[in-house]
Amino acid sequence: MSTNEAEPPVRWLTADEEHVWRAYLRMVTAVRARTAQDLAAHGLSEPDYEVLSTLSERADGTSTLREQAAKMGWSRSRLSRHATRMEARGLIRRAPDPADGRGCFLVLTDTGRDTLHDAAPSHVASVRQHFVDRLGPEELSALGRIAEKIAAAP
Repeated sequence: MSTNEAEPPVRWLTADEEHVWRAYLRMVTAVRARTAQDLAAHGLSEPDYEVLSTLSERADGTSTLREQAAKMGWSRSRLSRHATRMEARGLIRRAPDPADGRGCFLVLTDTGRDTLHDAAPSHVASVRQHFVDRLGPEELSALGRIAEKIAAAP
């Protein structure tokens, strides 16, 4: 006699659902590849740009590693490794966090701010070219609502 409970039946995707799913994957891959290529012309990766841009949103250009990792949806260890590479390039620096002996602050350097300043106009143009301008206002609004709904799901 088995003690395993019966698993619920698989709800396979319909042909239309599979088509939409695959189109979504191709869209995300294409947009990210195109915008990443445009950022690479400035010597930045997408994660580099996100770290720099989110740090620049703060008046003092500083965030804890913990807060930054949460904002990016990354683990602290992944961000720490990435921050090490950015620090070696002079884009950010680390500072001790007196409130968390194991944590640190990520601080935007002048080099990082200048790099972001140089890259931002072409990055925005890239996002427009490969994403925003390809959609009408209603499509963009609907996609925004859909993205927020899916991102908010547990």
